[in-house]
Amino acid sequence: MLKRSRVLASAAVVALVTGLGAPAWAETLQEAIALAYQTNPSLLAQRANQRALDETVVQARSGLRPTLSASARVDYTRSDFPTVTQFVDTNSDGVPDTQVSSSSSESDGANLGVSLSQNIWTGGRTSLAIDQARARVMAGRENLREIEQSVMLSVIQAYVNVTRDMEILRIRQENLAVLQRQLDETSARFEVGEITRTDVAQAEASLAQSEADLANAQAQLSTSRAAYAAVVGQSPSDLETTPALPTVPTDFDAAMETALARNPGVLSAGYSLQAAEAAVAAARAEYLPSVRATASYGGTATDLGNLDELADRRSFTAGATLSVPLFTGGLNRSRVAQALEQANAAQIAIEGERRTVLQNVSSAYAQVLSTRANVAAGEEAVRAASVAAEGVRQEAQVGLRTTLDVLNQEVTLRASQTSLATARAAEYVARASLLSAMGQLEGPSLNANLAVYDAKANYDRVRNRGGLPWDGVIETLDRVASPPVVDADDAPDAPIDTQLKTDVIRTAPGA
Repeated sequence: MLKRSRVLASAAVVALVTGLGAPAWAETLQEAIALAYQTNPSLLAQRANQRALDETVVQARSGLRPTLSASARVDYTRSDFPTVTQFVDTNSDGVPDTQVSSSSSESDGANLGVSLSQNIWTGGRTSLAIDQARARVMAGRENLREIEQSVMLSVIQAYVNVTRDMEILRIRQENLAVLQRQLDETSARFEVGEITRTDVAQAEASLAQSEADLANAQAQLSTSRAAYAAVVGQSPSDLETTPALPTVPTDFDAAMETALARNPGVLSAGYSLQAAEAAVAAARAEYLPSVRATASYGGTATDLGNLDELADRRSFTAGATLSVPLFTGGLNRSRVAQALEQANAAQIAIEGERRTVLQNVSSAYAQVLSTRANVAAGEEAVRAASVAAEGVRQEAQVGLRTTLDVLNQEVTLRASQTSLATARAAEYVARASLLSAMGQLEGPSLNANLAVYDAKANYDRVRNRGGLPWDGVIETLDRVASPPVVDADDAPDAPIDTQLKTDVIRTAPGA
């Protein structure tokens, strides 16, 4: 799958750089969604980040398992020291004659051994670290959902922009053809003296303006096509009409209820709070003792020339170590206070996400209502302008209307058609934005045939890597008498001002 994604993305880049037409891989919105789902860089990068986050659980669970290490040592020692010999005074100068000499000694040796260490009880440090890692993995999955929804919304926006600009370009081309015929008819009537030169000039001016509008429409379409290629992974071909989106609620309260239950930002903030609260308990666990079992086995040789001593002079040691922290210079207390503040911040962040959801749902819901009204009004405007344009053209044929009347009505009709195309695109995007704010704009909900990426599958595959049969026993023992995980503002030693701020946030409107 990843290799195919790279091939598709590379082909898209080549098509953009060389200007060649890209193969028609994505002619429908579902196909565009499928291609972006497989190749979008932001989405692929977030999936890689999530797989990296899964590894933190493996790393945390490694604390349940023993560590085994081997060591080998070879040494050589040489010692030099002087030797002083005192003699009898032979020259009668009153000073005994002395003689200084030196001697040395050499030794060598080797040591070879293995050591084993197994945590028995860490006061909950290991098990709480596992809880933190799991909560962060769950938060990461929600962040992945958020990126996925953002990409899906970008695909829909890009797709709708291209279809809208293609429709506007068609309107501009049709308008140019109509005005060209109008100029031809006006010129013919001027030749036979039915109208004046002013009528011809008016038709020429309208035609020139239409050509400028056409050039602008072509430029806008090129811009939208480039944005589409950046999100989807290839240049668009002849795109089909947008399909129906999943139904959006007609009741605002229902939309908000769904958003608060499903929005990935809110859910991710909740899991982040769980991780922060586990971190508080882990910081408190630093006050508790820990028990570790150790064992070592090895041999020693005092002569490198006789390494057989390694087998003869062997030793085995086994025991248990109880470590009790007595004084850390305020380190543990500071870590607990820091963890509490981080937990309070995580708790307040939940309310921040809820308010963001309220804003996004309110805005998207209002846009849905507004754009629906605009579409209805636009359809009526196009109907009325079409009838009026046809009537003015017929009246001009019998001399009841001037050429300027015809041209003005044509401008009104094209403007109405352009506004309707824009309104329909905006209404479609508004409904997609509402679904995104509610947490329901995921790839599988837009394309039932999508090969779904399952973040949980990788987690299930790696979570027990390196596991041993007694992991569960050690984890159960480690949780005995470990500090409980409590809500941040339920902690007795949480700062008073932080508790008050949290209470104010929780009683805010919409909480």
